[in-house]
Parts: sequence; C-alpha cells; structure tokens
Amino acid sequence: MGKKNKFKLEEEIALRFLYRSNADLDLTNCKFLGEGHNGKVYLRPDGKVYKICKTDVSCKEEYYILERVQGSKYFPKVYSCMGIYMIRDYVAGENMKNYIRRKGMSEELALKILELLDEFKKLGFTKIDIRCKDIFVQKDGSLLVIDPKGCYSRNKPYPTHLMKGLSKLKVLKKFLKIVKYKRPDLYQEWFLEAKSLGYI
Repeated sequence: MGKKNKFKLEEEIALRFLYRSNADLDLTNCKFLGEGHNGKVYLRPDGKVYKICKTDVSCKEEYYILERVQGSKYFPKVYSCMGIYMIRDYVAGENMKNYIRRKGMSEELALKILELLDEFKKLGFTKIDIRCKDIFVQKDGSLLVIDPKGCYSRNKPYPTHLMKGLSKLKVLKKFLKIVKYKRPDLYQEWFLEAKSLGYI
C-alpha cells in the first residue's frame, strides 16, 4: 500500500470514529461511495445512503430542498435529517460529466436536460441551473439530481453553470443547436448569455 493510500485509509478511519463519537453515526458496515464539495456519501446495508455534510446548516438546507421536491422523479427520496447528516435514497448511474465524455451530446440527452430545467421552474426554483457533475444518468437514460443547492434562495434565470460545463466538454454548440431547433423560446437568451461569458 502506497503512502497516499495509507494516509487516506487512516483519515477515513479517523473520520468514522469522529462521526460515531460526535454524531452518533456508526459507519462500520457502510461503504464509502464518494465525496463532493458539500460532504461525503456512504451506502448503508439497507440500500439507502448517509449523506454527511460539512456543517449542520448546509445539511438542513439540502434536506429542506429535497423534502420540498418530494414526488418529483428527478430527486432522491429523503427520510430524516440529524445534525450534519441525512438519510436518503441511493442514486445510481453515471454523473453526466463522465457520461458525455464517453458518449457525447445526443438530441435525446439534450431534450432530457431541457425537461429537467422545466421541472425546476414547475417546482418554483429561482435558480434554473445545475452543474453537469450533479446530474446522474441512469441505465434507462433518465436523469436524477444530487446535491441541490440554493434552489429557492439564488436568482439564476439562465443555466450558466450547466453551459460552462458543456463548453468544457466541447458539446455546448451542439446543445444550443438542439435548443434552437426544439426550444426557440429559450435559445436567444441562452445563446447571448453563453456568448457574453465567453463559453462560445
């Protein structure tokens, strides 16, 4: 075992002890799935996950959003929130960033992204935006969202983070071409926004 991997293992053991001591959270039989800006995710033996956030405030904010959107097919079901962690359904699939790297941007995927953004509006979001890495593509092609942030508190009428991510993946022009053909009502504003930010 290399020094880097050994350090990560020691860090993980220390964190598990910390969670058990301070959050009454036993991760002994849980599998570490991944880590993002907001925290870590562990798979429980029952198939649900623990989402452990960096602060209790960020945990409550994310839980509030997920609880408010319950019933939407695009978000995982949440069960409870206790301090710095919540229990929610496991989200399988592949994050869209990696998916596009492998398969590119298809019309089918572009339309599903547009449907997702329409859902944001129906749910009353003031932030009509999301990062590519926070969208997971399922085996059947459907989309699921993880780590929702600022959905009801930030005012973002255009998907700038999304377009920035698609630009880095070199598929933004193709995406906007599909938007122009399928949703001309959105195209002009999105194109001008992307151009003003230097994404195209």
